[in-house]
Amino acid sequence: MSQKRKVPLRKCIVTNEMKPKKELIRIVRNKEGEVFVDPTGKKNGRGAYVSNDVEVIEKAKKTGIIGRQLNTKVDLSIYDDLKNVAEGTKNEK
Repeated sequence: MSQKRKVPLRKCIVTNEMKPKKELIRIVRNKEGEVFVDPTGKKNGRGAYVSNDVEVIEKAKKTGIIGRQLNTKVDLSIYDDLKNVAEGTKNEK
């Protein structure tokens, strides 16, 4: 008998929805305090997940939730990186 693999779920910090990890984008703050987008989902540091949707990313930018979740100031270029990743994954599908 083959067992079905359990799909890892993560919560989007903006919408509070539980989604499969592959449908979310991870943002990481490392020990040096640098914040960056982690498309692989494997880099070391404090992570937060955002839905792979441009509208959700805009809402995160307005509310500043990423900075609060990671306990640091987030540069506006992070939101551009998030949009690029979200648009890139939409084009692949």
